[in-house]
Amino acid sequence: MQKLLPLVVDLDGTLLKSDMLHECFWSAVSINWRIPILSIRAIMRGKAALKAYLSLEANIDASSMPYDNEVINYIQTYRAKGGRTALVTATNQVLADRIAKHLQIFDEVHGSDGDTNLKGPTKAKFLTERFGEGKFIYMGDAFTDLSIWRVSGKIVTVNATQSLQRQANLLDKPIEHLITTAKSLRLYFKAFRPHQWVKNILIFIPMLAAHQLNSTTFISCLLAFFAFSLVASSVYVLNDLLDLGVDRDHPRKRLRPFASGAIPIVHGGFLALGLLAGGFTIASFLNWGFFLIMGAYYVLTSIYSLLLKRKIVVDICTLAGLYTIRIVAGGGASGIELSVWLCAFSIFFFLSLAAIKRQAELIDLEKRGVLTAKGRGYEVEDLPIVSTISLVAGYISVLILALYVNSANVQELYAFPYALWGICCVLLYWLTRMVLITHRGYMHDDPVFFILKDKLSKICFVVMFGFVMAGALL
Repeated sequence: MQKLLPLVVDLDGTLLKSDMLHECFWSAVSINWRIPILSIRAIMRGKAALKAYLSLEANIDASSMPYDNEVINYIQTYRAKGGRTALVTATNQVLADRIAKHLQIFDEVHGSDGDTNLKGPTKAKFLTERFGEGKFIYMGDAFTDLSIWRVSGKIVTVNATQSLQRQANLLDKPIEHLITTAKSLRLYFKAFRPHQWVKNILIFIPMLAAHQLNSTTFISCLLAFFAFSLVASSVYVLNDLLDLGVDRDHPRKRLRPFASGAIPIVHGGFLALGLLAGGFTIASFLNWGFFLIMGAYYVLTSIYSLLLKRKIVVDICTLAGLYTIRIVAGGGASGIELSVWLCAFSIFFFLSLAAIKRQAELIDLEKRGVLTAKGRGYEVEDLPIVSTISLVAGYISVLILALYVNSANVQELYAFPYALWGICCVLLYWLTRMVLITHRGYMHDDPVFFILKDKLSKICFVVMFGFVMAGALL
């Protein structure tokens, strides 16, 4: 029986549907926002030094990483036939050892150290010295692996592009192409979280509240809507990159494109910058007031993603403020002066929704037997207080709306202002129901997503709109 050649497996993009350098970077940034600056000193000493530095600063859980199960099955099958396996990667040795220890499918492990980046020709030289030229099988995924395949005995590609497959075929060696994942542009659109764009409808509120329904105002608000949507998506992408570890521990969030490895992490940074540039480009066609408001929104959301979301109470207050900023932006884009009533209502109403969001997360943790929210400042025992905040803030918003109904502004804007009392009644019911549903564990992680799917919520909003129209037209 012919002896099987050792199977050498790459990590990034092959065994792992991700890249450990970028995993370490974003994990480290989520812990310390100064990492991009502190990394400059390390990278001046070379890429290997940078990897060594980030491996120490990051918090990588080998058990939750997005491994390619088909590749794992391939390795396990090869071992069952009697073949030896080796993990040889440009990832730092510390992390390579951690991953190998978790998987238990490799006979030996070799990674980069602080001086040597085990990649491309350097890896090819190492493998030739370790196993002999033509005496090993190499499994990889990138163009940098071509130099290794030239000295290998057999080629195994994993999710290689058509161009890479053609070049690998030209090496005239035994070859095997594995396609384990399907690429789709739809996944990138999913990463934008387009369902969250419904929040940006708040930009139209000042126009509607002031009854300034003209084409000029509408076009300004529409441009503002698209600008905010792109910038918001940029923030969502950034937030997903910073929350990779947290999301992978969550039963639903682990399926997000970046957390699951469906989209390469390296694409995330470019997506975030592209969306940001697109949003501010659209904003430049509006006035400077709106441009500055959107800039403030981006700065605040970035600070929230890096720091504030880990601070109890501060996080939900910030979320409420971010919702309200959208209304302020609508006023800035249209040139409409905002009423104190509208701002006060929005602050308390959105504080209620933010608290409901945290309430839902804590109830989910309680069901899973987890006591502390990872990446958040809350504990399960805080649940009664968070639930109280949800109710109280919601009821205060209804009270503000009721006082507004009796104000002089309403008397001027509405032919039959008493119809607006119907909004107060429906909103009181809807908010109470939202908190109760959340308490029972039926709420989605995001109340906005729940509203879009919930039939009764849709009915409530249609009824409230009906009361507005009745007040304006009767």
